[in-house]
Amino acid sequence: MPAVSAVTLTGQLLLLLLWAVHPSMATNWLSIARVPRSRPVSGAAPCGRVRGLTPGQVGVCRSRGEVMESVRKAAEMVIEECQHQFRNRRWNCSTTPRGVNMFGKVMTQGTREAAFVHALSSAAVAVAVTRACSRGELERCGCDRKVRGVSPEGFQWSGCSDNLSYGVAFSQTFVDEPERAKGLSTGRPLMNIHNNEAGRKAILHNMQVECKCHGVSGSCELRTCWKVMPPFRRVGSVLKERFDGATEVRLSRVGSRTALLPRDPQVKPPAARDLVYLAASPDFCSLDPDNGIPGTAGRRCNGTSRLAPDGCELVCCGPGFRAGRAEVVQRCSCKFSWCCSVRCQQCKNTVLIHTCRE
Repeated sequence: MPAVSAVTLTGQLLLLLLWAVHPSMATNWLSIARVPRSRPVSGAAPCGRVRGLTPGQVGVCRSRGEVMESVRKAAEMVIEECQHQFRNRRWNCSTTPRGVNMFGKVMTQGTREAAFVHALSSAAVAVAVTRACSRGELERCGCDRKVRGVSPEGFQWSGCSDNLSYGVAFSQTFVDEPERAKGLSTGRPLMNIHNNEAGRKAILHNMQVECKCHGVSGSCELRTCWKVMPPFRRVGSVLKERFDGATEVRLSRVGSRTALLPRDPQVKPPAARDLVYLAASPDFCSLDPDNGIPGTAGRRCNGTSRLAPDGCELVCCGPGFRAGRAEVVQRCSCKFSWCCSVRCQQCKNTVLIHTCRE
């Protein structure tokens, strides 16, 4: 009987090892967004039942359970922001109907799209955890009290500055775990780690300052200020720009180490804030259920522009689109009522819409 148990345990460990190094696992933690709100995502037993987590991430879940609700929120933020940023592109961040790979097999192929999702995911975890710190929802962190004294501009640092360092540290521990488990000597883990860091830097380099004036009758004799993170929509927009300017790289030997260098030697090496990718993207034109690609048939597009990213010729992969009219309900005849509301009527209008042919 003990021999059987040992064999069983060995088999389980082998499965866990294969799970940890499987290339599609890096962003599968996003499937935590599918877990119903009524179900807990922390605690020894619940952590083991959350699909998509690697063994290392399960360990983080069990040891730092209070943060896992922020991780669930981060996954929801990633899906919402990705679909907003790419709403007018051929690839529009459509999610798969089931399973742990939220965006399909394109995430396993080292493409620009995978680069963007990695960067956005690492940023979302940092933002969600930092917000929870500032709101007092986590026992191990709170406001960043290191920001103190008088600034060069003459205002007093005070208030509750966002504790981004704690959020970034957790993001590195949780989001980077699958890559570090594989080792950083091959192309894909290096690509993912680079893009994860680029996502976190998109927050750091866009931090904002908020202030409050103190004085008699609203004067600003004394001004206290604190640091806050940028809106996540701003982070998404920055990363979308990085997506459009991403650098194709290849794995190269530099002395005794491996590094990612531009595939085109005429291109300058990517900066830490740039996104990098290893493989060309599919065209996303045709339905490909096996790879989670819904195609563009039936998608709405901009029929008045040929060159814009949302133009029908680009979205529909050629001239295959049609025009039609649809009735929409819009607010109209809006009036301001004192005080303080706006009242509008509902008007029906017929508009021209363009869709890609089936």
